[in-house]
Amino acid sequence: MTDAPSTAALHDTVATTVAVRSDELLALSHAIHARPELAFVEHHASSLVAERLTDAGFDVTVGVHGLDTALRATYGNGDMNAVICVEYDALPGIGHACGHNIIAAAGVGAAIAAADVADELGIRVTVLGTPAEEHGGGKVLMLADGAWDDATFSLMVHPYPADTWPTTTRMQAVHRLVVTFTGQGAHAAAAPDQARNAADAATISLVAVGLLRQQVRDGARLNAIITEAGLVTNIIADRAVVEIEVREATLDALQTLEGRVLACFEGAAIAAGVSWSVDESEPLYADLVQDADLVEVFAGHLSARGRTLDRTAPPRSGGSTDMGNVSQVVPSIHPVVGVEGARGPIHTAEFAEAAGGPAGDRAVLDAAVALASTIVDAARDPRLRARLVDAQTERVRERAEAPGLRAAGWAGSAASSAAGSHGAVGAHGAAGAASAAGTSAEVSTLEPEVQA
Repeated sequence: MTDAPSTAALHDTVATTVAVRSDELLALSHAIHARPELAFVEHHASSLVAERLTDAGFDVTVGVHGLDTALRATYGNGDMNAVICVEYDALPGIGHACGHNIIAAAGVGAAIAAADVADELGIRVTVLGTPAEEHGGGKVLMLADGAWDDATFSLMVHPYPADTWPTTTRMQAVHRLVVTFTGQGAHAAAAPDQARNAADAATISLVAVGLLRQQVRDGARLNAIITEAGLVTNIIADRAVVEIEVREATLDALQTLEGRVLACFEGAAIAAGVSWSVDESEPLYADLVQDADLVEVFAGHLSARGRTLDRTAPPRSGGSTDMGNVSQVVPSIHPVVGVEGARGPIHTAEFAEAAGGPAGDRAVLDAAVALASTIVDAARDPRLRARLVDAQTERVRERAEAPGLRAAGWAGSAASSAAGSHGAVGAHGAAGAASAAGTSAEVSTLEPEVQA
């Protein structure tokens, strides 16, 4: 009878697998980087990921959970299911300036490496290709369709300009909204007194939001743009559209701030004598909650690759991610890996360049090994494995007892909670406008439109 390999031997195996496959992993990263695709149309990237995983023996299906460019790939059996998330959408105009080519290649590398030791670990390895992280909330939609119902834990990695301790970079909750002002058009010279200027309301709202920034909590973020406010100067605009995103540390804090933000639009509508409505432009992203044990494990393995992680560095905002929604349901990690030498922060042309270069290549390989090694330790540590598997069993039990409240149900309830604040503000605005200016305010929350 052959003795089971030691944990150290399994770590060596996954590192060797990544090294042996390094050329194909880097080729995957480069190919995705060279052909950036936007949310929900990442057909080239998803097909490349599917091809690599199929060649490695995974059972792969593209076009799952109602999304054409989502994929599910599985390998192995066992009571523990490690779900690796890969992203591959790009940004308009600047391509892979968030380095999702690195995320995809590192995730594929980690999955193939973990699959090589899956039998020894008694685990299943699942890869979820998750489109539209930048805008569209692919993971939120997939979560609502049950994509993580069978997950024991979930993990991915994200590139960043420098290495940091995994929990130093905080991912906030964010809600993106579209506010429409509707007024009365008229000739700007012949009959301005007969107009109700929707563009005025848009201007007032942005001034109000700007003044509100003085009074928000440290770390909260507000950003808005006017996307429509008339077509020509001799017609007073009867329609104006403002897009805004509201970010806060937690969902509760987000809901409170969002109520104040919507009051800015309500007041602008009253002042300009126009009506207003607000729609959800995409699903709400929750704040990221990282599993403390898995964070420690990953950080140790990334450090072992020769990277310096300072756990004493002060927290800083790293934006938002739809992985936050997953982390509210399933034990998860979303650490960062440095693209050393990048001449700009994420979401810049400079970072896009670095993500496709040698520093991006190193990030792919180091992150792939660290992710795969984290899976090894999660499966081999008796206490950690028991905690994760027991938590999964409890989630399954809760879903069985309340079929209407699936693991995915959180996504809808969070959005409904946030929409509740909209409704309260909208109702108040309608009453206030009716009594003060004879205008109305209507509030609606729409299902996000997915365009393929």
